[in-house]
Formats: sequence, C-alpha cells, structure tokens
Amino acid sequence: MTVPSIPLAGVIGAPVAHSRSPRLHGHWLRAYGLPGHYVPLEIAAEDFEAAVRTLPKLGFVGVNVTIPYKEKMLEIADVVSDRATRIGAVNTVIFRADGKIHADNTDGYGFIENLRQGAPGWDAAAGPAVVFGAGGAARAVIASLLELGAPEIRLTNRTRLRADALKNEFGSRVRVVEWVQAGNVLDDAALVVNSTSLGMAGKAELRVPLDGLRKGTVVTDLVYTPLQTRFLRVAAEQGCTCVDGLGMLIHQAVPGFERWFGKRPEVDEATRAAIL
Repeated sequence: MTVPSIPLAGVIGAPVAHSRSPRLHGHWLRAYGLPGHYVPLEIAAEDFEAAVRTLPKLGFVGVNVTIPYKEKMLEIADVVSDRATRIGAVNTVIFRADGKIHADNTDGYGFIENLRQGAPGWDAAAGPAVVFGAGGAARAVIASLLELGAPEIRLTNRTRLRADALKNEFGSRVRVVEWVQAGNVLDDAALVVNSTSLGMAGKAELRVPLDGLRKGTVVTDLVYTPLQTRFLRVAAEQGCTCVDGLGMLIHQAVPGFERWFGKRPEVDEATRAAIL
C-alpha cells in the first residue's frame, strides 16, 4: 500500500523572510484541514536554476516567486501563460506531473479581484485610470486594466524613461504624464492606483498633490504596510472609495493554492486577520 505524499509549496526569493505568504497559505491549510506545507525558500542567485529543478524531486508541487527572480523564472520555465508573457514576470509556478515547469502571473488577477471585492460597483471601462509607478507591479496593473477595457491609462513615474518604455510596450491607450504634472490628471479619473513603494513603512511619502481627487473615485494603494497609507487617508477624506493593498496579496494567492492543494480558498475577514 502506497502512502499518499504530502504536497509541499513555498515562496522563492532573496530575501524572503519578510514574506507574508507562508502565514496566508498556512492559514488556509489549517482552515480547510488539508495536508500540506508552505515554506519560505531563500535561494542564492547562483543556485537558482538548480534549486528550482530539484524542488519537484523533493515533493514540491509549486512555488510563488518574489524579488529578484520574477523575470528570471521566465527563462527556465517550459510553459509560460499568456498573462505571464504579457506582464513579463512570473509569480506562480506549477510543477506538473509530466515534469514540465509551468509559469504564470496572478498579480493582475489579484489586483482586479481586490478592486471587485473592495469597490463592488467599479468598472474598468467607466473612465480613465491614473497609475503612479512603472515597475513590475505597474505592468500587472496596466495589462489587467487594458484587458478589461480601460479607455485610457495615464501613467506617471519619477523616472520618465521607464514610463515611456511601458507605453511603447502596451500601446496607444497608455499616455505618459510628467511626474510633476501627476496631480493635474486626477479630476476625471475613475480609478487611481499607487503601484510605487512610496508611503510604505520606512520609505518616503507619496508627495503627489491629491486635491484633484473627486468623490466616488476608486483609489487603491498596493502598499499594505501600513494598511492605511497617507495616500488612502487623504483620498478617504475627499470622499473616494478606498481599497487597501492587502486584498491584492491575498487574491493573487488563490489560483496557486487551488492548483497545489486542490481547494479554492475563500478570501474573508478571517483570512485578512490571519495575515495581519
């Protein structure tokens, strides 16, 4: 009689000790009484490929990928999903039964699901979106908003070159706005997104003038430490519908957990409490 193996998953990065993913997946495994473990895996750059290829042999069914390996994983995957190709980065890996490494990106999915939960009336096609930042998170945000029919994305970044590069990649519905002009394009926006690390604990504040925000605009910050950033606080004072960044972290984990452990987890208050 063969004893069924216990599925293992984890998060790969360097550093990785700060990741909240082990707490999140651990909560779901306990909540549903499922066999399995989810562990942080700090791997040095020179060991990255060898380590990833060894994991399935150790009983791993998949991993999440965080900085600095989200682009590097694209190079060693056998199968890459359309959305990971479009975003240019990987955050979720499935080790398939046929031995192939399947790479996906669920960041855009997590971003959209968080908005739908936090601002139920929100519609991407309702009007322009303003996005602060042009890094990896912005790529996921832009790709998902364009897919859902956002008419225009006003992209602004402290380094204009990075914003221009994203415009060239994503096309004519992306319009680059100078960082010093960012406060002037908020008044008719349906959605405003901070995808930078500005406002995070230990970082500088987001200093864009926010007096152009109007009542009812949906405003979201991908930063979740602190949960209510100055950006969200000011937006709330101006009557905006505010969505914090913790939900994106939770929602992006749902598809991976379902593939690895065979159960689609609920995103509820108990989940948020467990991660906080």
